[in-house]
Amino acid sequence: MQSWYSIFPKNTWLSIYAWSIFCLLPFFFIFRSSSPVEISIGIAILILFFLSYRFSFKSKSGLVYMWLSFEMVINVAMTLLFGYVYLSLFTAFFIGNIRNPVGFFIMYGLHIAITIVAIVTGFFIEIDLFLPQVHFIIITVIGVVLLPFNLYNRNKRENLEGQLEYANERLSDLIIMEERQRIARDLHDTLGQKLSLIGLKSDLAGKLISRDPAAAEKELHDIRQTASTALKEVRELVSDMRATKLEDELPRIQQILKAAEMDFTIEGNPVFTNIPTIVENVLGMCLKEAVTNVVKHSYGTSCHITFEQRPNEFVIIIEDNGIGITRGGETSPGNGLRGMRERLEFINGNLRIVGGKGTKLCIRVPAVLTHIMESD
Repeated sequence: MQSWYSIFPKNTWLSIYAWSIFCLLPFFFIFRSSSPVEISIGIAILILFFLSYRFSFKSKSGLVYMWLSFEMVINVAMTLLFGYVYLSLFTAFFIGNIRNPVGFFIMYGLHIAITIVAIVTGFFIEIDLFLPQVHFIIITVIGVVLLPFNLYNRNKRENLEGQLEYANERLSDLIIMEERQRIARDLHDTLGQKLSLIGLKSDLAGKLISRDPAAAEKELHDIRQTASTALKEVRELVSDMRATKLEDELPRIQQILKAAEMDFTIEGNPVFTNIPTIVENVLGMCLKEAVTNVVKHSYGTSCHITFEQRPNEFVIIIEDNGIGITRGGETSPGNGLRGMRERLEFINGNLRIVGGKGTKLCIRVPAVLTHIMESD
């Protein structure tokens, strides 16, 4: 259900203060009339307009178009009787929030046509009333033309962004589920048979230990060998799961950028020599996060990645030609920069961000990690 403040536009070129003025200004036009009957009629029409405007926000069916039509009729009456054309901006704002494309374009065209016809008719009926405010009338007509399209496109973009975010979340869930199933299959194939064999041989050794100690000792030796083999395979499986090579991440990054319709260029060799596994893992995660930020927040058209191995450090630079970033990205919510810094601090690395025309992320990690190597 719409809240009361949704009647006023948020984040548009007209602030709530301007809309408040448009709510109070018609009374000035009404009270210029000398006749109490005209004043009463004007106030009644104005009350009817705001009631219908409220009901149009509350309606969930085809009644919306009925209330909009009623608002257009009131706009014509206020224009011809009192020379007040600015209520049409309220109607234009509501039309911009219609989600149905057919309904939007029909009401949009009708509203423009009715507003222009009412203004032209008003000039013929009482030119002295309209001529002094012709500049404001022109601005109102421009608003009636542009405001609905601005709101319609913004709502459509927000809807698409919401669908994209939901699809990404679902995709992430599916990837996690698939990875869990793969890990379960690998563990079952790796350990299932060997644990069953260990159980059978343990039962057999228990039966032979009193009758044939030598055979029981042989079974125990086989159990130990099987257990060692299983442990080795589990370690290899875990090592494969943890290992993340930079060169293996590039095809996935290229797919993400291609889906975002961004150009992708690489400079340097992504295969670093003598790089510790833990450092390559962290660099791979940071590279993925940085490219994700480029796609989500840069609004750019290209991404350039540079790999450089220096004598004492590994360097990765990610650049885009987007809108740039302010204050080093510290105040940007949800961009993952804090997580990148925390990962890099663990391996004595650092992240430097340069804003301006586009954003440049420079990741540096020393080639020698003394305290980590010693702890291993």
